[in-house]
Amino acid sequence: VQLVESGGGSVQAGGSLRVSCVVRDLSVRGTCMGWFRQAPGKEREGVATIDSRGSTFYADSVKGRFTVSRDTDKNILYLQMNNLKSEDTAMYYCAVARWGGDVWCYRRQPLNFDAWGQGTQVTVST
Repeated sequence: VQLVESGGGSVQAGGSLRVSCVVRDLSVRGTCMGWFRQAPGKEREGVATIDSRGSTFYADSVKGRFTVSRDTDKNILYLQMNNLKSEDTAMYYCAVARWGGDVWCYRRQPLNFDAWGQGTQVTVST
């Protein structure tokens, strides 16, 4: 499986960005997938996940601002980010949990996700 992120960039606080993840050799339909981020000096954290049935799960810090979705025709995973804050600055990664079921989406722990993209940088300035 190959995951390729794009859409990152620099934006002022309060702005919006949408990052995308093209998935190859695996269908996004019926798979637990998600977005993670890692800022310098910090651990990687689960930002938003979507399970096989389309249920979504978010970190408290992004609820109401970020939305994870997928296009099953194009096989792309998206993360729409609104009202961005400086603390959202990080490298954003998409990942898939191919084994274990939807529980990994609920828990949003990086160690349960077995395939990763290379990441796309998001920088929010004040």
